[in-house]
Amino acid sequence: MTVSKIEDPLIDFDKFHSALDEVNLMECQGSVVRVSGLKVESTGLKVGLGELCGIDIRDGRRVLAEVVGFHDDNLILLPLEHIEGISPADRVTARTTPRYITVGEDLLGRVLNGLGEPIDNKGPLRGTEKKAFDAKSPPPLSREKITRPLALGIRSIDGLLTCGRGQRVGIFSGSGVGKSVLLGDIANSSEADVNIVALIGERGREVREFLEENLGARGLARSVVIVAASDSPPIQRVKAAFVAVTVAEYFRDEGKNVLFMMDSLTRFAQAQR
Repeated sequence: MTVSKIEDPLIDFDKFHSALDEVNLMECQGSVVRVSGLKVESTGLKVGLGELCGIDIRDGRRVLAEVVGFHDDNLILLPLEHIEGISPADRVTARTTPRYITVGEDLLGRVLNGLGEPIDNKGPLRGTEKKAFDAKSPPPLSREKITRPLALGIRSIDGLLTCGRGQRVGIFSGSGVGKSVLLGDIANSSEADVNIVALIGERGREVREFLEENLGARGLARSVVIVAASDSPPIQRVKAAFVAVTVAEYFRDEGKNVLFMMDSLTRFAQAQR
């Protein structure tokens, strides 16, 4: 079933069209039959690899889980959240709508979790557009060549290791030597229009220290921060990186110069094991 977008100069149908995108048009239900470690096995559903399901736990919570494999006719699910209280025969519902994140200029200054949900107590996201996760990469021949520098505002980097627009650079060092301080300085001093900061696998107290001491109010005002702390499920830490990339791609498509920073790529790789 498809819904055509209605064009009318007198009425703004965008918010209604966005709401329809999130409607689950058809519910297919199954049940939990086995839990092993972080994996949940369910029966009664026929959905594809990578699709999302909702597990209705008896305490009233609905936990999202991704299909990561199959065992005979059963699904192997990896929950995106903690599953304390899950029980045999808990209902599992397949989602027929893709996973979206709300995007727009109002994202600036916000802090999101690994599912793209706000965690900064500033209310719901108020963007008017929705962008699906896991968008396709642009074709190689459509990418611009790296010909223009991007000033980061750090003289030692700009003078000795000048970064270009579109370039990828790794910062390698041990713990406690100032990587987070450097990222905060870059976010405050660079000539980029928007900063996207992904904090993957950081300890919870370090996240607050980074936001208040390293990034600060001035840096946060032109940044979007995505956080998946070390106590979050591994798959949420993985998804947080894709959420951050999705947000960066939105601002790129809007014509902004976007500076994307992830701390750390090592913990992102560890979460995929």
